[in-house]
Amino acid sequence: MLTYPEIDPVAISLGTHTVFGKTFSLPDVHWYGLMYLFGFAAAWGLGMYRAGKPHTPLQRGQVEDMIFYGAVGLVVGARIGYVFFYNFGAFLEDPIWLFRVWEGGMSFHGGALGVLAAMLLYARKIQVNFLDLMDFLVPLAPLGLCFGRLGNFIGQELWGRETTADIGMVFPKDPEQLVRHASQLYQAALEGAVLFVIVFWFSRKPRPRAAVGALFLIMYGVFRFFIEFYREPDAHIGFDLFGFFSRGQLLTFPMIVMGALIMFWAYRREARAGAAGKVNVKSK
Repeated sequence: MLTYPEIDPVAISLGTHTVFGKTFSLPDVHWYGLMYLFGFAAAWGLGMYRAGKPHTPLQRGQVEDMIFYGAVGLVVGARIGYVFFYNFGAFLEDPIWLFRVWEGGMSFHGGALGVLAAMLLYARKIQVNFLDLMDFLVPLAPLGLCFGRLGNFIGQELWGRETTADIGMVFPKDPEQLVRHASQLYQAALEGAVLFVIVFWFSRKPRPRAAVGALFLIMYGVFRFFIEFYREPDAHIGFDLFGFFSRGQLLTFPMIVMGALIMFWAYRREARAGAAGKVNVKSK
């Protein structure tokens, strides 16, 4: 059995200060918040690198605005998604709870929808093709996912199911004190590091429009669906289908199907365009 490293979720404690006879406390800086910052910084740096390459839809001066739009869409969408996908009952009882983000609750699927909406607006603003913009953006996302899952691990949340394997560990905040899978680290590795390598490698060469985004949907969906078998479902939800599949799996499966359909459409569209070009050349 592995030992949880006991990382303090508070990265920086700003403490209590007295100024002109008045005492006040500054808010602590938590690792989870810093992980969001690290994720956005990584996306910005990688976006600046990609914008310097030929055949990209963005100039370097547009990357910062794209990251800003994406950050707003992510945070707003992730919160709304969690409320509606995972805890709609609490919202019905107390609608103001939607805005109490400090009480926790963010959803990847809601965040993804929020980013899609934000990129639709940004693509329209700068007058670039939405699919081209998404193909540019999605290779930047896995590093942020990796940082986010590390934040979950440090904060001792979203832990895994009980296990007898040697790689299990006991989370000090777990009221049941069970030996569990460190599923946050599994997600950081697969949905973060491995997904980044796959999508970034695929995006380095010209691909059919929407193919990069489709690959992201497929691979994230496959990794997330698999890891959900090791992650403890939300206590107030449990298993949604046949007492076996989690809410995360039900939300993820459509991503795999949609990604496969988009990939098929992208390559078929390119093949048709290539065939039409050959016909035109012969006709000359």
